[in-house]
Amino acid sequence: MTAVQITGCSPSQSSGPAPESTERPASAASPGQRILLAYFSRPGENYSYGGRTNLKVGNTEVLAEMISERIQCDVHRIEAVDPYSDGYDETVARNVREQDARARPAIVDPPTSIERYDVVLLGSPIWNVRAPMIMSTFAERYDFRGKTVHPLTTYAMSGLGTTERDYAASCPGATIGEGLAVRGEEVREADAQVESWLRRVGVLRG
Repeated sequence: MTAVQITGCSPSQSSGPAPESTERPASAASPGQRILLAYFSRPGENYSYGGRTNLKVGNTEVLAEMISERIQCDVHRIEAVDPYSDGYDETVARNVREQDARARPAIVDPPTSIERYDVVLLGSPIWNVRAPMIMSTFAERYDFRGKTVHPLTTYAMSGLGTTERDYAASCPGATIGEGLAVRGEEVREADAQVESWLRRVGVLRG
């Protein structure tokens, strides 16, 4: 099997336009909006500058913690009923199977509802150009009509990958807002990048 980077891959191929109902908002979020930060992160053996590194805390969790320290939000960590391996190659192989099968891996204790939120930040790594399939499990569970969704990703080469298109399909009726993509190897030094993005989308506290 050809190796596939699970923290980011080669540039994504053209995937067609997102549905018209998901235009990027022209203005920043309004004060007082209720925000949910929901993220999936995987520690263990990860890709790093062409090699491997062992992470006690996954890159996306680092990003989520950085954001939650700066804004008023509820935080939900998305976890798989069948946990992903700590091994890089095992996770690559599982991700390929799940993408090929368009799988929807079961998640542990999902929120009952997201009705009370106005803005949802969906955070994940980029595996083989897109978010792990467990993010589709989460997104397809809820009614996102009238909400703004911002993709958050940590990556090696693919930036936001296909997350904007994928969440447009998984969250019908939502507005897909400006996303944030942070290179996994640089996430621990991304304070300025994170603050700039939070300010642009209008959710920075203070």
